[in-house]
Amino acid sequence: MKILVIRFSSIGDIVLTTPIVRCLQQIPGAEVHYLTKASFVPVLEANPYIRKIHTLDEDWATMITALRQEQFEVVIDLHKNVRSARVRKALGVTAYDFPKLNVRKWLLVNLKINLMPDKSIVERYFEAVKPLGVHNDGKGLDYFIPEAEKTTHKDIPMSHWAGYVGFVIGGSYATKKLPVEQWRRLCELSPIPVILLGGPEDREAGEEIAGIAPFKVYNSCGKFSLNESADLVKYAKVLVSNDTGLMHIGAAFQKPIVSLWGNTSPEMGMFPYYGFNNMNSNVAEKHVALERKNLSCHPCSKLGYGKCPKGHFKCMKQLEINDVVPFFKKFV
Repeated sequence: MKILVIRFSSIGDIVLTTPIVRCLQQIPGAEVHYLTKASFVPVLEANPYIRKIHTLDEDWATMITALRQEQFEVVIDLHKNVRSARVRKALGVTAYDFPKLNVRKWLLVNLKINLMPDKSIVERYFEAVKPLGVHNDGKGLDYFIPEAEKTTHKDIPMSHWAGYVGFVIGGSYATKKLPVEQWRRLCELSPIPVILLGGPEDREAGEEIAGIAPFKVYNSCGKFSLNESADLVKYAKVLVSNDTGLMHIGAAFQKPIVSLWGNTSPEMGMFPYYGFNNMNSNVAEKHVALERKNLSCHPCSKLGYGKCPKGHFKCMKQLEINDVVPFFKKFV
């Protein structure tokens, strides 16, 4: 069976589809292809369960012609938006999707009525492949790093060779990012060296954070590719992360994680997934979520904003940073 999986973006969302890609191999002779945006190909390029990656092209007609030539038998739509629906219609083959629960998300964000199921979005993705007889193998997320992008000791300071904590300071929106002042406080509290992780856009903030203890804190932001940063995550003893892609990559490597939640909430199903069914099970052994649940304005978005709509940003500024310390001591 030749199968096309669709998920256009972004890093974390794509990583959360990897159990589906792996478990589709339960179908004898399955050949899995994947359609995504070109900028996210590095997330999947080393995945051994994917035969071919196709990219979303501005030249729609050329892209659809190329996809039709593959003669897919089934489409698994794990994005479920207007563009993915257009692809499904154009290919005209059997297609399956998942319950996106947009109405329930709207109720949570706008009326603070929580009807979201107590389970990861991964479990909802598996509803899409249930008609094919595919089941969750419980092995969690996958992330594969190309050989050419694996790091060595020489890529980080000697002071960090014996072990370090990874602090993921980046994020797709400002309201998902812990303020610099609190990252500096976390660096002070960390019992072992720290590596700051993020993209080129986080370099300046990283320098400000690292300035508190230059020999203890290494700013890697903008110095490594995505896959190289993922490799640094792989060898971290603990990960402290905003709600962003490297957090899910950390879960793929079964890292202990402290997740930091600003305008979004883990109750939307995007918390670190280790192969267990829900947020309140034995995941707690590896994961602690810091969130200001008692704020009347939280969560205020399922995505994020350039700045706090209320102007105070209490959801991040009032996180209990000291609560991280016992978790650190448990794993380092």
